[in-house]
Amino acid sequence: MDWIGQYNYYVVFFLMMTGFYVVVAQGNLVKKIVGLNIFQSSVFLLYISMGKVQDGTAPILLDGEAVYSNPLPHVLILTAIVVGVATTALGLALVVRIKEAYGTVEEDEIRERDDDA
Repeated sequence: MDWIGQYNYYVVFFLMMTGFYVVVAQGNLVKKIVGLNIFQSSVFLLYISMGKVQDGTAPILLDGEAVYSNPLPHVLILTAIVVGVATTALGLALVVRIKEAYGTVEEDEIRERDDDA
């Protein structure tokens, strides 16, 4: 099997595990959102990689037979990018409100202040 030809899947795996580690290991809420964005980007790359066909062309009907790439995964990823930007904006807005209410964005400090109240 051609391992070098599959480097995009190695990049996907690396980004996915990096994003997952940041979400699990960090206590800072902004860093968690950044980790989720990294994880989300790896999923985008995975879908785009799977949607590409070797020597495939755009699905425009011409004379003769040709191998066509499916445009549906790319269109779905464009929609996912828009949704991702919106959820990131909402998450950051919530972090701003949490900062105003608790005076910190560290998860442990927020829990301590909730337990004290």
